[in-house]
Amino acid sequence: MDLNADLGEGFGRWQLTDDDALLSCVTSANVACGFHAGDASVMRRVCDTAAVRGVRIGAHVSYRDLAGFGRRSMDVPAGELAAEVAYQIGALRVFAEAAGPGVSYVKPHGALYNRTVRDEEQAAAVVEGIRLAGGGLAVLGLPGSRLLAAARAAGLPAVDEAFADRAYTPQGTLVPRREPGAVVEDAGTIVRRSVGMAVDGAVTAVDGSRVPVGARSLCVHGDTPGAADVARRIRTALEEAGVTVGSFA
Repeated sequence: MDLNADLGEGFGRWQLTDDDALLSCVTSANVACGFHAGDASVMRRVCDTAAVRGVRIGAHVSYRDLAGFGRRSMDVPAGELAAEVAYQIGALRVFAEAAGPGVSYVKPHGALYNRTVRDEEQAAAVVEGIRLAGGGLAVLGLPGSRLLAAARAAGLPAVDEAFADRAYTPQGTLVPRREPGAVVEDAGTIVRRSVGMAVDGAVTAVDGSRVPVGARSLCVHGDTPGAADVARRIRTALEEAGVTVGSFA
């Protein structure tokens, strides 16, 4: 099981994620590319540390929404969105290649991630942006999403992802953040859910039903309080359960 986290979500003097601590236990780093968070210095620092620690680097692309942290849905024309996705990948690639490993995958952030679960046009635009940026980059997304379907159709590696600290609907989608209980905050619960998803391939939804996930990568949000400690506990629990923790490729 791959363990990924959203990193580099600071900007200037403002810091949000504990990048160094998270990079000591995750296997893939979703690095903010400047549209919802992050700047040139932050991207460079995270890429350098990830390279030293053998962590894969991914472009965490977003709508252009610094004020809303990329969590506000936007009606961006497909051509414009494709160009902005390519732009973000290109910005991160400079620092990732300077550090050594380069960018190996792409994961949309926030509202864009959720939009591409059902919106075929926006999903296709994200994939077109990835192709425009060049290289056969893998795409992380929700199982059954339009995004992963578009990635597969374009010949890109598609990686199913589950969320350690987010509540699920009975349909297998994420509970919107505006609703109560959307974020799971109890560390013990997060750890137990993570092991269940890795071992049993399922998670309990908000209505008590069991939802299949079948994920190859497990996400811990870097802005969740105590995220680094939770990620360490998840990794330890997975290994104790006999799950090999490593990057998805």
